[in-house]
Amino acid sequence: MSDNATGSAAAERGLSQEQGGVASFEDPDRGLIRRMQEFLHRYPTSIPFIVLLIGIVIFSFAAPGKFLAPFNFSLILQQVTIIAILGVAQTLVILTAGIDLSVGVIMILASVVMGRTAVVYGVPVEIAFPLGLLAGLACGFLNGIIVTKLRLPPFIVTLGTWSIFGALNVWYSKSETIRQADMQEAAPFLQWTGTIIKPYSFFADTLGLDLGFLKGWVLNYGSIVMLIVAAVIWYVLNKTAFGRHVYASGDDPDAARLAGINTDRTLIAVYSLAGFICAIAAWVLIGRIGGVSPQAGQTANLDSITAVVIGGTSLFGGRGSIVGTLVGALIVGVFRNGLALSGLELLWQDFAVGVLIIVAVTIDQWIRKISS
Repeated sequence: MSDNATGSAAAERGLSQEQGGVASFEDPDRGLIRRMQEFLHRYPTSIPFIVLLIGIVIFSFAAPGKFLAPFNFSLILQQVTIIAILGVAQTLVILTAGIDLSVGVIMILASVVMGRTAVVYGVPVEIAFPLGLLAGLACGFLNGIIVTKLRLPPFIVTLGTWSIFGALNVWYSKSETIRQADMQEAAPFLQWTGTIIKPYSFFADTLGLDLGFLKGWVLNYGSIVMLIVAAVIWYVLNKTAFGRHVYASGDDPDAARLAGINTDRTLIAVYSLAGFICAIAAWVLIGRIGGVSPQAGQTANLDSITAVVIGGTSLFGGRGSIVGTLVGALIVGVFRNGLALSGLELLWQDFAVGVLIIVAVTIDQWIRKISS
């Protein structure tokens, strides 16, 4: 065999070994990790669902006979209703790679507008209620205009409007609380979301169905409003062109603009819709406490962000879901309730929620790092 033929054969063997080396020496563990990453990236709500199930199992043993009681689960659902609604609004904003620190104060301001306009100024509730919704919409619209037109970071913008809306809240409310009795007399419709319903009695009396597993469950209309809001926004995000624009604007705004998406218009619509949802949360808040307090919901901003982050929505935008946010809110409620029933102090409840936030963000960073 000639030298040229020998060299060609050697080159072919070397090329064959080089091409086969990738398959021969691939780390099987790394392949498993990548498959896990792809699964979590494809189904981001799987992690919060697992965490929720783990929490339920743990606290069912830590607080036997108490945690799994139907009434306790009903209590958890009522406790997380407002945070879940605000979380839906926050999810819209975070999906665009932004953040809204003013959702809580928008809710309080809208509740003050509804309640004080109807009770103190005697305006019919048919006008006062839409005015409250309009106030929330206007606050969100202002956030969107400043973010898009001045090109300022959403964190800074909403931090500033948080103070502005808070000042307007104090000015319009005069730091006065509207009592439950006064609200009941002047505007009972605003308290409707707090009306208690018993599913077992409803099905038994209305439809003649004896659904024994519903015994002990106690809900209110606020929880139903929460589910309706979540279902509508889920449909908007997953079944409409606007929803695709929201995800695209958060994932890669430059590519979205090149694709013909008006990202500024999308952001303004997102912040406006978030403000409107906050106003709906204001209605639920009035039903929850029975009256109107300018000091209510002081931790709502951080609680809404907590629910969104724990629910698997990425702070970098473009990835997340409404279902995940609802599960995230339930996780917070389950852990706080379970730790309280286990006899632990409030500080350890806050500690556990803090750990959950750090773990959730770490997992998100890990998924993004591997996928890149």
